[in-house]
Amino acid sequence: MSDKVIVAGVGMTRFVKPDVTSTYDAMGADAVRMALGDAGLTYNEIQQAYVGYVYGDSTSGQKTLYKVGSTGIPVINVNNNCATGSTALFLARQAVEAGIVDCALALGFEQMESGALGPVFRDRIDPLEDFLAIVDTKFEGAEKIPFAIRLFGGAGVEYQEKYDVRTKTFAKVRTKASQHAIHNERAIFRRPLEIEDVLDGNNIFLNLTKLQCCPPTCGAAAAVVCTDKFAKRHNLRTNIVIAGQAMVTDFPSSFEGSIIKAVGADMTAAAASQVYETTAIGAEDIDVVELHDCFTVNEVITYEALGLCPEGGAEKFIWDGDNTYGGSVVTNPSGGLLSKGHPLGATGLAQCYELVTQLRGDSGPRQVKNAQIALAHNLGLGGACVVTVYKKM
Repeated sequence: MSDKVIVAGVGMTRFVKPDVTSTYDAMGADAVRMALGDAGLTYNEIQQAYVGYVYGDSTSGQKTLYKVGSTGIPVINVNNNCATGSTALFLARQAVEAGIVDCALALGFEQMESGALGPVFRDRIDPLEDFLAIVDTKFEGAEKIPFAIRLFGGAGVEYQEKYDVRTKTFAKVRTKASQHAIHNERAIFRRPLEIEDVLDGNNIFLNLTKLQCCPPTCGAAAAVVCTDKFAKRHNLRTNIVIAGQAMVTDFPSSFEGSIIKAVGADMTAAAASQVYETTAIGAEDIDVVELHDCFTVNEVITYEALGLCPEGGAEKFIWDGDNTYGGSVVTNPSGGLLSKGHPLGATGLAQCYELVTQLRGDSGPRQVKNAQIALAHNLGLGGACVVTVYKKM
C-alpha cells in the first residue's frame, strides 16, 4: 500500500453554455493536456485512466484519450450521475493507494444540452423512481416537474418547515456564489447578484427560482495522481496529497419519506464522518470547501451534513458570513455549481482543480488566505456521495 497519494497535476477547461461548446472529446483532451503539463509528465507515464461522463455513448473515454495518445493502457468509463467526476478520482486514487499502479489519470467531461435534465431512455424503469415517489406524494402536480428541480425544491420546503428558515436565506447563498465567481475566469456566470435578483420572477417549483438552480454546462477537468516514490523519481511536486476519501451510497433512510434524506443528506454525513475519522481531521480544521451546490437548498443542507455548522444552524451560519471570506470556512470560492456551472461528469474534478490551486496559493484574487486543508463534496442522486480531503504538506 502506498503511504501517500500525490495530486501531481490538474487541468480544467473554461465552462460554457451548450450553444457555444466544442465537442466532448476536444474538451476532454484539452483538460488532460493541461493536467499533464501542470504535472510535468507525458501521457506515456499514465498507467491507467478513469474517464467520467453521464451523457454519452460507451467508450467515449477512449475516443477522448486517443486524441492525446494510444498507449494500450486500461481505460475505464465511469457513470455515477453528478458524482461521476469524483468517482473517477476515487477509482484512480484507489488504484494508486493500493499499489496497483504508480500513476493514474482521472478525467471528467460533459457535453450537455440546454434545459433541465430529463430521462434519456423512456422504454425502461427510471433509476430514480423510488426517490421521486416521495416528493410526488407530498406536492400536487410534482410529477410534471423535471426530476432534479422536483426533488431539491421539495427538500427546500421540508427544510424551511423543519427549521423555520426564510426563503431569502437560500437567495443569500446564491448571491455569495455570484460574488465568488467574479474572479473565476473559468466560471460560466460572473455577474454579481442581489437577493432581489435571485427571488425576482415566477418560481419554477415551490420556493425554487431559476437563479437558485445550476445551469446546464459543458466542460472538462482532469487530475493526475501518483505515489510519492513516482513523484520523486520524476521530480514532480509532492506537496498536495489526498489525505482521505470516502464514497457512500444510499441507506434505508433515503427511502423513509424525508426528501432531505432522499437527496443525500445522510450519505453526505456518513462520507464526511468516514473521512474525518480516517484522517483525524475535523470540520473545524477545514479552510476551504467546494461542495455540491446544484441548488441553493443543497448547499444549505450540506453545511450541516458536513458538520460545518450545527443541525438547524445553517441560516445563522449564512447570515453571519461564516461561509465566505473572513468567516469560519470559505465555501465554493470558485462560484460553485451555481455560478461556475455543472457539466455533470466534470464537476468532481473541477472541485479538485479549484482546491489544489487554492492549496498551492495560486488562486489570485479568490485565494483563501493560508489554506492548508480543503474538502470536496460531490453528490449524485440515485445515489452516490464522495467526500475528499486534500492537504498541503
